Amino acid sequence: MKIQTIIIFSFLVLGILLPGFCSADRIKDLASIQGVRGNQLIGYGLVVGLDGSGDMTTQTPFTVQSIINMLGQLGINLPPGTNLQLRNVAAVMVTATLPAFAKPGQPIDVTVSSMGNARSLRGGTLLMTPLKGADNQVYAMAQGNVLVGGIGAAAGGSSVQVNHLSVGRITGGGIVEREVPTTIGQGDYINLELNSTDFTTVYRIVDVINGIYPAAAVAIDGRMIQVKAPSDNSQRVMFISRIESLDVIPAKASAKVIVNSRTGSIVMNQAVTLESSAVAHGNLSIIINTEPVISQPGPFAQRGETVVTQRSQVEIRTDEGNLMLLPNGADLGEVVKALTAIGATTQDLLSILQALKASGSLRADLEII
Repeated sequence: MKIQTIIIFSFLVLGILLPGFCSADRIKDLASIQGVRGNQLIGYGLVVGLDGSGDMTTQTPFTVQSIINMLGQLGINLPPGTNLQLRNVAAVMVTATLPAFAKPGQPIDVTVSSMGNARSLRGGTLLMTPLKGADNQVYAMAQGNVLVGGIGAAAGGSSVQVNHLSVGRITGGGIVEREVPTTIGQGDYINLELNSTDFTTVYRIVDVINGIYPAAAVAIDGRMIQVKAPSDNSQRVMFISRIESLDVIPAKASAKVIVNSRTGSIVMNQAVTLESSAVAHGNLSIIINTEPVISQPGPFAQRGETVVTQRSQVEIRTDEGNLMLLPNGADLGEVVKALTAIGATTQDLLSILQALKASGSLRADLEII
């Protein structure tokens, strides 16, 4: 019993000290088969049945034109010059992705987005809408009830809205009408394309594949691997299934810091470190105050007039600065936490990171989006 406990404890220690052995990923999570891809579809349609939250037809003439054309196709001809005042209809753009190997008759999900001034698509129904590809050919038809995740209410000039009301989704609302031919590989080979360029990961994938299928895989560059595959389609599918299920330990990602200047978000990976450096943080504020000064003549003065002048006051305030010494190899996460503790705002962090990168202390790629 003691021996079993010691063995279990030893495996737990190895699992903690050697986490790299547990971080293997499947090839299907790291790469994709070249040529196996989806295709974007788009269409223009109408959503009807809205509860007075549709387009204001006086401001969206394309909605009125679409309604007249639709009614004409259904055998209803309106007199020329008819002024339609409809609030239950909205013009929308319908988008979808046609998956690889999709066959006619299969359902796909579609997204419905208002393109006019409709306040909400909640409760509406999308009328039959053809979805076209980049070649202007119809590949699917969409129709169904629009599901909107948001909700809103308005009364007496006040309104409340939760989430977005002008975009909805129809699960299985599209029906594939035309198939897009998809070939798996070229000739006797298939190509694996990594999701991101990494020469080390490419080398490891080639090594793993060749360990099971000798001399089958060849690295083309830092992103593509050419693999010799069976010529028969059924055997090729089985071969790809086995290849995708192989485990590979990917290379450690390069150090990178992503900064979103609009939202102030800062994201970094575990490989980011710093060289020895010092950071001083302090705020300089300049206050300029201008107030009018009125000068009037004396009470018994025979000549004189009231004069209004401006008096400006300039004040410079400097907050107490903080100097932080960063040791070599310091973790950037701890540095950001320390800078935040001494009062650095998000904009201060952006400036400090840029300065660290310019000085060569930041051992990472700084990407600002």
